[in-house]
Amino acid sequence: MQEQHLFEYAVIRIVPKVEREEFLNIGVILYCRDQNFLHAKYHLDTAKLKALSTELDIAEIEDYLRSICSISEGTTNSGPIGSLPMADRYRWLTATRSTIVQCSKTHPGLCKNSEVMLEQLFQKLVL
Repeated sequence: MQEQHLFEYAVIRIVPKVEREEFLNIGVILYCRDQNFLHAKYHLDTAKLKALSTELDIAEIEDYLRSICSISEGTTNSGPIGSLPMADRYRWLTATRSTIVQCSKTHPGLCKNSEVMLEQLFQKLVL
């Protein structure tokens, strides 16, 4: 039997008007130290976003989300944050912010396969 691994995840949200505290779940970040795994996945439903606010700059949001994915994977173009250790990158990505793109509080869980768990959480919480 495969062993279970502790993981943490946070939901990526768009908060068009921070003062109204309305948001739309658009992605998930999952970190599992044991499996050396840190990935983010997102999907923008522009119709839903436009229903919350017609003033959003979708291209700017997509750039921001691509940078989240790049930092989580530690790619060469992810800047100084992307070169940090994986745990530090996760903590930086999920830190509390008062911006349009925010993350939920982090949540723990157990899984056998981090990639499968990321997809399951994405399906359940975003799509």
